[in-house]
Amino acid sequence: MIKDNIILQLEKENKALRRQLASLKNENNLKDEIVIQQSKMASMGEMINNIAHQWRQPLMEISSLLMNSEAKLKIQGTISNEDIIETIDKSNQVIKYMSDTIEDFRNFFAVNKQKEQFFIAEQISAVLNIVKTSLTNNNIKVNVIINKNVKVKGFKNEYSQVLINIISNAKDILISSKIKNPTIVIRLSFKDKKSLLEIEDNAGGVKCKPMDKVFDPFFTYKKKGGTGIGLFMSRLIIQNNMNGKLTVHNNSKGACFSIVL
Repeated sequence: MIKDNIILQLEKENKALRRQLASLKNENNLKDEIVIQQSKMASMGEMINNIAHQWRQPLMEISSLLMNSEAKLKIQGTISNEDIIETIDKSNQVIKYMSDTIEDFRNFFAVNKQKEQFFIAEQISAVLNIVKTSLTNNNIKVNVIINKNVKVKGFKNEYSQVLINIISNAKDILISSKIKNPTIVIRLSFKDKKSLLEIEDNAGGVKCKPMDKVFDPFFTYKKKGGTGIGLFMSRLIIQNNMNGKLTVHNNSKGACFSIVL
C-alpha cells in the first residue's frame, strides 16, 4: 500500500514536472520569437539607413542639376535645348544608379549573386558622372590617372558604391576643412596580378588612432550629419563580397584609400 502511494505521488510529481517543462519550453520559444523579430527589425532599420546613406549623394546631384537649370532661367531668361537634354540625361543616370542601389541592397546578403567581369576605369567614369556636379560646385579638382585599365570579376554596382562612399567622404572633409585648391587623385594600376585603385585627397589625412577606426560601424569624424556606415559597408563589400582588401594610410598631403582586388 505504501509502495502504491509512493508510485502515485511520483506520477503526480512527474506530471507536474512535465507541465512545468512544457510551460518553460513555450516561454523559451516565445523569447526566441521575440529575439528573431527584434533581429529582423534591427536588420531592416540598418538596411534603410544604408539605402538612405547611398541615396543622399545622388539626391543632392539631382537637386544641383535642377538648381543650375533654374539659375540659367532666372539670370538669362531662357535655357537652350542642349542644356535641358544634358540635365535630363544626367538625372536619368543618377535615377538609374538609385534604382540599381535598391537591387544591390536587396541582394547584399544573398549567396547566389552572380559576379560579372567589368573594367574598373568604366566604373570610375560612371561614378564621376554622378558626383561631378557636386565636386564642380565646390571647386574640387579631380585628377584621374589610369596606368592600366584593369578588368576584374565581381559586383560592379557594389564596387561603384564603394567609390562613391570614399569620394563623398573626401569631398566632405575637403569642404569642412576649407582646404585651398582641394584635389582628389584617383590612380589605377596593376601590380602582382592584382588591381590597385588609390583615392587620395589633400585634406591633411586621417587624425584618429588607430587609423583603421574609420571603418568601424557608426564612426564619424568631423562629418556633420554622417551615419558612420559608409566606410564600414565599403569594407564589407570589398573584403566579404569581392575577396579584396580596403585599407587607408596617410601620405604627405592627406588620406589615401587603397582597394586591392
